[in-house]
Amino acid sequence: MTVREFDGLAAVVTGAASGIGAETARLLAERGARVACLDRVAAPDLPSFVADLADDAAVRTAVDRIADRFGGLDIVVNNAGIGAVGTVADNDDAEWHRVLDVNVVGAVRVTRAALPHLRRSRHAAVVNTCSVAAHVGLPDRALYSASKGALQALTLAMAADHVRDGIRVCCVNPGTVDGPWVRRLVAGAADPDATLTALRARQPNGRLVTASEVATAIAYLASPLAGATTGTVLAVDGGMQHLRLPPASLSPVVTPDPE
Repeated sequence: MTVREFDGLAAVVTGAASGIGAETARLLAERGARVACLDRVAAPDLPSFVADLADDAAVRTAVDRIADRFGGLDIVVNNAGIGAVGTVADNDDAEWHRVLDVNVVGAVRVTRAALPHLRRSRHAAVVNTCSVAAHVGLPDRALYSASKGALQALTLAMAADHVRDGIRVCCVNPGTVDGPWVRRLVAGAADPDATLTALRARQPNGRLVTASEVATAIAYLASPLAGATTGTVLAVDGGMQHLRLPPASLSPVVTPDPE
């Protein structure tokens, strides 16, 4: 039996044309929400509003149109983001500005436009899609990690700013997700099979995270059933952030039971 805890609530999901965003939009709708997708391209099957998150005027117009359509707005999922590969020496200033403008300031623009509507909701929630890269040093991810570290810090600051407005703000920190960006990364590698094997191996559970697993975590944080949850950073990473396992070729270290 499907739980429909979002009945009567209106949500906007950015970056909902594919991957985590598409799964999140589908799940929220399945659980009763009226969902609008906000992306640079239209999403199939659900109401779509096209806007570039780098364009503040376009974002404000789209968010207001969504709120007008639904008669309000209760949930914002800031999922849209772009990847970046390289050390600090490998991306020029323009690329740093581009990635930060989407991954961090894009979430600011959408949330800022939604605030007047969220303040009128009894079940207001904002969920940001962050990354394990906010906590774990990964090679060749300097710019991407900086953007996600900033987004996590922003999440906590927003949670403090708006808790007395009745608006909950949390984020999810996925590990490596089997999605469009990772597939493009693997396909473009010199040895795609070895690259995919390495990505799987760096997660303690030995596999990539699925988009549906991240969507389920987002739905939990956005749910009115989680009304006491705010300022929470929820890892969905197969243990990547906290677990330290020996190589699979080695026997596990045996420790005595406590007395």
